Amino acid sequence: MWKLLKTEWLKIYRYPAFWLLLAICLITYPGINYICYNIYLDITQRQSMTGQIVSLLLGNPFSFPEVWQTSAYLSSMFVIIPALLIIMLISNEYVYRTSRQNIIDGWSRYDFLLAKAIDVALITFIVTILYAIVALVVGIVHTDSQPAVDPAIPLPDMNSTEGSGSSGSIYFEKIHYIGLFALQTFSQLSLAFLLGMLVRKAFVAMGIFLFYALIAEPLSVGLLKYKFNNDIGKYFPMEVSDRIVPPPAFMSKLDEAGYQASLDAVPMHVGLTIVLIGITWMLTT
Repeated sequence: MWKLLKTEWLKIYRYPAFWLLLAICLITYPGINYICYNIYLDITQRQSMTGQIVSLLLGNPFSFPEVWQTSAYLSSMFVIIPALLIIMLISNEYVYRTSRQNIIDGWSRYDFLLAKAIDVALITFIVTILYAIVALVVGIVHTDSQPAVDPAIPLPDMNSTEGSGSSGSIYFEKIHYIGLFALQTFSQLSLAFLLGMLVRKAFVAMGIFLFYALIAEPLSVGLLKYKFNNDIGKYFPMEVSDRIVPPPAFMSKLDEAGYQASLDAVPMHVGLTIVLIGITWMLTT
């Protein structure tokens, strides 16, 4: 196992695209949080009744504990970046015939697949650490920076859970989203790996993956749900894992029933995601 890990790490860290895509993640993860936080401030700091009400309704999704979910959801939008890296890594095995060299060196097919699983797990770990660091920094910076509410404007008590409990406990209240984000990322990188194994040509595989992830599946899910009132799209490969990190509360605050339903469905989608991961890796054997 250690030899496989060392071999795969040597392949990854010497690959320029790895550092390029890692740099993109370093920019996009904090970038999307920064952009959304400024949009949030622009809405909530308006000196009007509407701005004050919206401020109370939204709370502060970038403070603890909400930031774990908010940042996980925003960061998950860019899981496609490490997915492209996985496709390039597996395609390179066939383009540069390193897979044949591995066989010459005595690797079995099981060793090869285990090595690729290590690649997927390693990149998942790195991406998850990046997300966790971003969420931690954003949360620390913004936990005490709630927008001021004009006391002259009477506002209803929305029974917000933010700030409840001891000051220390709120830092860890939703920390389980780190695990959910990691599971979601590993599932989608596994799908990218399977596609790379089947197609073996990087640009073709990346084109298929991008088309399916950004256009085909979202369009199909939307049409089924809103035009035909059918939510069968929740069982589609990418959608299954997407729903284990539901949109944060501030995106669904005016639809509390729908938001609660998305939270209640998380355990089911966690189970489905684990099953999907198992099927994905079985198909590679």
